[in-house]
Amino acid sequence: MRTTEQSSRYNNLDKMSTLEILRGINQEDRTVPVAVAEALPNIEKLVEGIVERMGRGGRVFYIGAGTSGRLGIVDASEIPPTYGVYNAFIGLMAGGDSAIRTAAENVEDDPLQGWKDIMAFEANPDDTVIGIAASGTTPYVIGAIREARSRGLLTGCITCNAGSPLAEATEIPVEVVTGPEFVTGSTRMKAGTAEKLVLNMISTACMIRLGHVRGNKMVDMQLSNSKLVDRGTRMIMDETGIADYDMARDLLLKYGQVRAAVTAYRNDLSEQA
Repeated sequence: MRTTEQSSRYNNLDKMSTLEILRGINQEDRTVPVAVAEALPNIEKLVEGIVERMGRGGRVFYIGAGTSGRLGIVDASEIPPTYGVYNAFIGLMAGGDSAIRTAAENVEDDPLQGWKDIMAFEANPDDTVIGIAASGTTPYVIGAIREARSRGLLTGCITCNAGSPLAEATEIPVEVVTGPEFVTGSTRMKAGTAEKLVLNMISTACMIRLGHVRGNKMVDMQLSNSKLVDRGTRMIMDETGIADYDMARDLLLKYGQVRAAVTAYRNDLSEQA
C-alpha cells in the first residue's frame, strides 16, 4: 500500500478535543521538513537543469491534478509579481482553470490530456516539465511526463510515495515520503505541505541563480500596491545609502523597479564624479 494511503497513526479522531486534534496535526506537520531534507540532492539536480535551460529561454511547466495541480498554479502565478519574470513558470492542472475552484477529480485519469495541455504552449526541448502528484500514480501527470521525456524535455516530479510509476517515468524524481496522514488518505495535508515546500525551493532557487535577487532583496518585483512601493523604497535606501525616504520613493516610481532605480542613481553619481 502507498504510504500516503496507510492508516493514520492516530485513532478515534472524532472523540478528540479540539486541542488534541490540533496537537496531532502539528506533530505530524513537524515531520515534513525532515522528509524534504532527504530529497535535497535531487532537488539540487533539478534546479541546476532548469537554470541551464532557462538561460536558453526555457520554461517550467508544473502539471498536476486536484490539490497538487492547484499548488503548482499558485507557485507559478507568484513568480511575475515577486521577480518581474513572465511566462517562465506555467501551472497546468487536469480539468483546466475551472478545476482550480471546483473539484473535478474524474479528469485526472486521461493519460493523453496532460501533454495536449502542455503543447498548447508549443513546448520545446529547452523546457522542463515537473509532474506533481502525491500518490505518484495520476495518469494525467504520468502521461505528460512520459511524452515530454521522449521528446527531449527535462522532466522532474514531486511525489510523496517511494518507487511510484511517476518517479520511474521521470528523469529527476523528487520523492518526499511523508507517511500516513493525520486523517487517513487526506494528502492535502502533509503531502500537500511537502509539495508546497519543494515548489518554493525550486522556483526561488532558480530566480536567485538567474539574477533576480541581489543580496537578499527582490530587486525586480512589481510595484503593484503601496506595501510593495514602501518595501522597494526601503530597499533603495539600504542599497544606496539615501537617507531621504521621499527621494528614494520618487526614484523608485520614476524607474519602476529597484534594480533600475539603483543602477540609475549610481550612474548619476559616477557621472558627477
